[in-house]
Amino acid sequence: MLLEKLLKNVQKINIVGKTKIDIENISYDSRKIEKNDMFICIKGLEHDGHLFIEEAIEKGAVVIVVEAGRKKEHKGNVLLCPSKRTQQNTKEPCLPTIVYVEDTRKAMAEIANNFYETPSAKMKIVGITGTNGKTSVSYMLMDILKKNGNKSGLIGTISYTTGKTKQTAMRTTPESIDLNRLLNDMVVNNMDSCVMEVSSHSLELDRVWGIHFNVGVFTNLSSDHLDFHGNLQNYKNAKKKLFTKTRQFNVINIDDEVGAEIAKEFDKLSTPVLTYGINSFANIYAKDIKLTNLSVEFDLITPTFNNRVRINTPGLFTVYNALAAISSAYALNISESAIIKGITSFRGVPGRFMRVQEFNEISVIVDYAHTPDGLLNVLNTVKGFKKNRIITVFGCGGDRDKKKRSVMGRIAGELSDLTIITSDNPRSEKAELIASMIEEGIKETDANYKVILNRKEAINYAIKYAKVGDTILIAGKGHETTQVIGEKTLYFNDAETAILVGREEGII
Repeated sequence: MLLEKLLKNVQKINIVGKTKIDIENISYDSRKIEKNDMFICIKGLEHDGHLFIEEAIEKGAVVIVVEAGRKKEHKGNVLLCPSKRTQQNTKEPCLPTIVYVEDTRKAMAEIANNFYETPSAKMKIVGITGTNGKTSVSYMLMDILKKNGNKSGLIGTISYTTGKTKQTAMRTTPESIDLNRLLNDMVVNNMDSCVMEVSSHSLELDRVWGIHFNVGVFTNLSSDHLDFHGNLQNYKNAKKKLFTKTRQFNVINIDDEVGAEIAKEFDKLSTPVLTYGINSFANIYAKDIKLTNLSVEFDLITPTFNNRVRINTPGLFTVYNALAAISSAYALNISESAIIKGITSFRGVPGRFMRVQEFNEISVIVDYAHTPDGLLNVLNTVKGFKKNRIITVFGCGGDRDKKKRSVMGRIAGELSDLTIITSDNPRSEKAELIASMIEEGIKETDANYKVILNRKEAINYAIKYAKVGDTILIAGKGHETTQVIGEKTLYFNDAETAILVGREEGII
């Protein structure tokens, strides 16, 4: 694609070098650069692309996009190609074209939109944001869309599905180039819609800049990712950015305090707000809710139809997730029949309140709950149907929000008969230090607890300790199949580990 076409709508400060250039590919990763590519320098969480300009040129980049404020980092001969790549039949060095912009992340998003010819405008896009529930809502909505006959793609925490292919997700919302590539794959595969989890990181880092969202969904907000955002206000403001990017509806949970605030603030915009909750002042709400250990059942009330709904996943959070998915489908003008068939056929999400079916005399539940609110919701659900004791196994991730650790310890202590503090993904932190911070909270409750840092040994202890009728909750990792310890990424699956231990102990 011609450079001029690629740079359409990009806020440029200056261009130094040739402009009549045909670009083969675009990338923010210098390792993936090939001849005649464009290299876009972005600052990541760990590395700054401006420090890899020379490598990109070595590999054949003919255009470099840089932030103007970082000139000092790439001045001088770093922008000269090596002597072995001089222009043919001359001794002159071949200089790449340098495009100076104010913000390379926004520029990259615009360039990606141009390179892939704005794929998000060629289908219906639903973006879901919030601290908890995004994955479950996305799976529920996918089931509804399937019943309606839609061909839908999925981008989220667990996987990316583009029609013919499915790949494990590297992050909840990919970088803008990767995101547009995935959306373009969906267009090529004749998908008519995409359900996307939109993380606060992606909103703050402009990964979804320029994406044409039809519907934006807000589930809830509680403390999370403060290691990145700094404070809860910044985290909230990042989430709110989604609702300035929508065209058809903003779907908001007004039972949530922040949701009510967002609904009031964005009600003044041209994009209408559709509210949901379990209170009758919402546009779409649930009443006469019945909760059991196996399911939820409620009367669904919408502006145009009412229906009794049963979903075979327990917990009040299931009601809220279902209302979010139903409201999103309603905003897309999906039929009542498809909505009811889709939501009642929902069979759960990997690692989200997932019962390990191999256990009979005890219940073993694996859940992704890794925030205070998430852990509270899951434990309250377990408490509602428990036959005997609750045993909770959990840890907190390293290099992440430290403030939530003691809070989660207190919640586990208050609602569990035994808490086993273990490692999650300690990353570069010491697992012992993370556990001690969790202990600070659990000690406030005078609860029964143990610290077993080896996660397999912690699960082993829980299963050995359990008696008939007990419920073991293994929280924090859910669908994840790896554990990050230092610089090592090791295979680890909570459900598989529980099954292995159960067989070793002769329980299953």
